[in-house]
Amino acid sequence: MDTRKLALSLVAVAAIVTGCSSSATPSPVPTVPPTIAPVVTPVPSMAASPTPAAGLSVSSFDASFSAMAQLTSITSAGTGMVGVILPDVTTSARYTSYDLPYLTQAFTAAGYTSSQFKIQNASGTTTTEVAIAQADITAGATVLLVDPLDGPTGLAIQKLAATAGIPYISYDRATFQGTTTYYVSFDNVQVGKLIGQGFMDCVKAWNVTNPQVFELDGGEDTDPNAISFAAGYNNVIWGTALTNTTTLATGGTNSAGDTLVGDQIAPGWDNTKGQTIFQQAYTANNKINATVEANDGLANSVITVLKGAGVAPKTIPTTGQDATLQGMESILQGYQCGSVYKPIYLEAQAAVALATYLRAGQTPPAALVNGTTTDPADTSITEPAVLLTPYWVNAGNMETTVIKDKFVSVTDLCNAVSAAVCTAAGIQ
Repeated sequence: MDTRKLALSLVAVAAIVTGCSSSATPSPVPTVPPTIAPVVTPVPSMAASPTPAAGLSVSSFDASFSAMAQLTSITSAGTGMVGVILPDVTTSARYTSYDLPYLTQAFTAAGYTSSQFKIQNASGTTTTEVAIAQADITAGATVLLVDPLDGPTGLAIQKLAATAGIPYISYDRATFQGTTTYYVSFDNVQVGKLIGQGFMDCVKAWNVTNPQVFELDGGEDTDPNAISFAAGYNNVIWGTALTNTTTLATGGTNSAGDTLVGDQIAPGWDNTKGQTIFQQAYTANNKINATVEANDGLANSVITVLKGAGVAPKTIPTTGQDATLQGMESILQGYQCGSVYKPIYLEAQAAVALATYLRAGQTPPAALVNGTTTDPADTSITEPAVLLTPYWVNAGNMETTVIKDKFVSVTDLCNAVSAAVCTAAGIQ
């Protein structure tokens, strides 16, 4: 990674007081799970405990949303509204297609009425996100659950919550301020490690010789999550003990013989800028024959360039995360190795469960708030976190993960890639 990129990363971390999971109390998660379905932890009966959801943990949630019903008495004990703010509708399809309906389902299953929660989207505008937060507080919100567009926006909203004396939950991106600030997300370094291992496995499977690797990183200029992703996959690929603020110099070679020939960020996770960056890099060096991308959108940007250059399937690896429909199509068509699947229905339930305890003025169970996240700018600062397990998805387990969970429509996927391709991958 070049000096300019390092500077951007350091500025992002130092000036943006938000970050990603760098430590957790649970035991290490497996790289490849035996099944995507989380194990449902038995919950003590209501008769056995005055707090019906006292046994609620991160393992309690599954696709049925049934665990949320154990929160109904805590919901009844709470007051005010939970104000939820999602960031945008462009950087990822997740916010409108998944987070919105899953959060709504979780609130409803936990016994909330329509007036006790409000979910809005900032449509990619920082001032709008702050304005929504202010309006929610004015309307009587007693908990704010926010996926901040960037660090300064998260900080501004956290200060509003602190002034109002209400808890603040940073959803998917951490905000390191205040004494009643929590973080709910997937373990971001582990996400990066899955990308790195998926890349290494794919290089072997696709018989890439003398890999000349180009990395297209996420928006490290605005999102420290992207720094954690890079720390994870660089650790696996290059064997370096990276922290969230150290980088690998271009030209480095790992023990497998892979050489890093380029490493750039896509500012603000902008896919169009990412495509331009890779087009210029590939034009300047057509020996690039392996790539690492931080999400499916950036992978598609690279794939567009490769297809335009006539590159055949299973020739130049790409990686991703978010398990988007587009990403699954690219995997089955042989242009993408795999993608990190983060079951958003688990994240939504965990966030609503945490908000419900805080809304009722109760201490959430330790098995729910199962870890901590550390400020990359100041490792002495940590905050409580709910950390969920991500999974690597490829053609071999797509049927038992994203298809089984109905995260991706089998009809849409097979219409896009053909029924024959789906059948060959065991998808039906």
